[in-house]
Amino acid sequence: MASIRCFLRSGKSAVSVVLRREFSKTSPAAVQVNVRDALNQAMDEELERDERVFLLGEEVAQYDGAYKVSRGLWKKYGDKRIIDTPITEMGFAGIAVGAAFAGLRPICEFMTWNFSMQAIDQVINSAAKTYYMSAGAQPVPIVFRGPNGSSAGVAAQHSQCFAAWYGHCPGLKVISPWSAEDARGLLKAAIRDNNPVVFLENELMYGVPFDLSEEVMHKDFVLPIGKAKVERQGTHITLVSHSRCVGFCLDAAAVLAKEGVECEVSVVL
Repeated sequence: MASIRCFLRSGKSAVSVVLRREFSKTSPAAVQVNVRDALNQAMDEELERDERVFLLGEEVAQYDGAYKVSRGLWKKYGDKRIIDTPITEMGFAGIAVGAAFAGLRPICEFMTWNFSMQAIDQVINSAAKTYYMSAGAQPVPIVFRGPNGSSAGVAAQHSQCFAAWYGHCPGLKVISPWSAEDARGLLKAAIRDNNPVVFLENELMYGVPFDLSEEVMHKDFVLPIGKAKVERQGTHITLVSHSRCVGFCLDAAAVLAKEGVECEVSVVL
């Protein structure tokens, strides 16, 4: 087992597991898409599908987003649907919540989820509690999204993971995707959902490519929110994770397989 301990200490990245899609239930791949482009495609298709959908946040329009997730959307849909905001998370999150109350379907981007602390009253008390306390009578179809967790050179203030924070708040659905398939299918599902959704992306995964099938690339492909997905079959032990850590679990499973231990790896969606 010493080899396993050495592997875990090495901090090996998730990239090495990207092509091991034979363990997924996804059909044979047709095209390779990275997570950034999968998110971009999902928003583009939902903006085209439903005129009530719009995106707002800091630098999402003319600059194409701080991480280029909204690349090209402003040129295609214009100022009324791709909206640059001032640097005031409380303000534009409140605008998004009000728009959702009025029947629109906003996508509210936080440049980083660490900045959502400035808007947590809007996320929790305005969005989540309204839908929850009304027992669904007042839909709040809003997606709060952006990069979550640690990254390179951004200091502790920009490195927090908010999965547990928001996961403990009644009225919110919390999503933390791993692959391009997850990002694409779950973001589309989140935009179509009447529940406020917290969508936790990972900056270090944006550029990682995954093979996507024709089925996944279909405009109406969605993944059910709240269902686990098996990324690797195994019979001895189950590793359960989310976001970038799924890659570490897959790498660990590959090491264990060499020692005769077959791990199932499940993704919490």
